[in-house]
Amino acid sequence: MSEKIQIFDTTLRDGEQVPGCQLNTTEKVEVAKGLEKLGVDVIEAGFPVSSPGDFNSVVEISRAVTDPVICALTRAKVMDINLAAQALKFAKRPRIHTGIGASDIHIQHKFKSSREKVLEQGVSAVKYAKKFVEDVEFYCEDAGRANLQYLAQMVEAAIAAGATVVNIPDTTGYNLPDVFGQKIKFLFENVSNIHKAIISVHCHNDLGLATANTVSGIQNGARQVEVTMNGIGERAGNTSLEEIVMILKSHPHLDFETNVNPKMITPMSNMVSRLMNMPVQPNKAIVGANAFAHSSGIHQDGFLKNKENYEIIDPEDVGAGDSNIVLTARSGRHALKHRLEKLGYIFEKDELEVLYVEFLNMADQNKQIDDEHLHILAKTETKIINK
Repeated sequence: MSEKIQIFDTTLRDGEQVPGCQLNTTEKVEVAKGLEKLGVDVIEAGFPVSSPGDFNSVVEISRAVTDPVICALTRAKVMDINLAAQALKFAKRPRIHTGIGASDIHIQHKFKSSREKVLEQGVSAVKYAKKFVEDVEFYCEDAGRANLQYLAQMVEAAIAAGATVVNIPDTTGYNLPDVFGQKIKFLFENVSNIHKAIISVHCHNDLGLATANTVSGIQNGARQVEVTMNGIGERAGNTSLEEIVMILKSHPHLDFETNVNPKMITPMSNMVSRLMNMPVQPNKAIVGANAFAHSSGIHQDGFLKNKENYEIIDPEDVGAGDSNIVLTARSGRHALKHRLEKLGYIFEKDELEVLYVEFLNMADQNKQIDDEHLHILAKTETKIINK
């Protein structure tokens, strides 16, 4: 039986930190309900101390959502934890997510403190949060750049204080996948009580390695992954939910599974893009407009002979509809014939050769050929077969 990977979605917290993409409470509730249908295990609903609006959003999401754990972020401060507990009072499965910086860079330049004092503050935060909820997640911020021995000490202390989940973030997206994986492995080998908690990974995409680092984390023992729809988030974004889910589904030999319904991925991606007014880049894996589009002649010919020549995922499996044969000046005869036949036009081989020359001239002028262009092109020939 495949091992379960918990999907912790932070679209409404880390994802919503993208400049200009803030949502109101009604919109956040709509996204949260969509995430519930998608099948995520945990929804990080917000950072209640940050604003009255965020506090209210956590309250309303807690009312509206039943199945996922509802999580609220805090710093390792009493005021933050108090407000998070209040915001979560209607949650069926509440979680407080508290923590503190683990790297010397953060300890010295952000907190202007010492390792000992930071560790003590973190432990105190976990113990205080446990007074309100049983489920407490502790984050070791900037774990990607932290001293390994100190990080292990912090993880062990957080679990001893009652943390049920410990989050190991690559906050700045700095780590290489093998380094990040070895970091997780080191913790499993050097933290005596690590099996009393779930280890989570939260990777940023500053160097384009968020997804690779997250997979490496899973392969070395992490059983929760912190992700966002469309990979949105602070700076260059977070690990993409759709990429992790489909990587695990596409590689069954890894023997991991999630509760996410893949057919809901594209509709959920579209919802987040629409509400946040943040277009998805066309070449984005899984959900980009070009993810299942084929425009070069060699690829089109291979695809039309057998989809598996150039597609490892059926677009219908992620709710994306059909693959798309895009006609450009790089397209071949097979693709042109295919598109013409879909419109009801059938030509003999020699007729198609003449038409193909005219098609290339048209494509050079128009860059991309749509159905209207094809109708004009086809009417230069007389053999038209009605559907």
